[in-house]
Amino acid sequence: MPITIIAIGKVKEAYLREGCAEYAKRLSGYTPITIVEADEYRIGDKPVVKEIETGMHKEAQAILKHIKPADYVIALAIEGKTYSSEDWATHLDILRANQGNIVFVLGGSYGLSPDIKKRADELLSMGPLTFPHQLARLVFLEQLYRAFKIIKGETYHK
Repeated sequence: MPITIIAIGKVKEAYLREGCAEYAKRLSGYTPITIVEADEYRIGDKPVVKEIETGMHKEAQAILKHIKPADYVIALAIEGKTYSSEDWATHLDILRANQGNIVFVLGGSYGLSPDIKKRADELLSMGPLTFPHQLARLVFLEQLYRAFKIIKGETYHK
């Protein structure tokens, strides 16, 4: 089961890039993985609501270019479902058995457009905490790796 992660923007900090690269490398031992960095819409320091909406819409268009009609899309959103690590691993294992290409979508600084949430087959939350979107990418990759370790019954998860 191939996995695609579509994330807004490039990871700027070297330590986050290195962490993301490390988990992507580890994940490649379990499944083909592709990480797509969609263009981030630049918004000023004190944006008005209309600027944020425009930015989210433009980011949505950049994301949707990479999603095929048959893809199973999981969008990361604070209002999504939360899982324990074990339950997430079980859910992911079921998806792997029943779906084709799974696409995870991670938004930018202002989250995801309603257009993306509407296209998603499900919404996943990493909990009620707020993370910078680049750090959220690293944390998500680690949780994906942890799920595969649990699925395979390998040591790592505590």
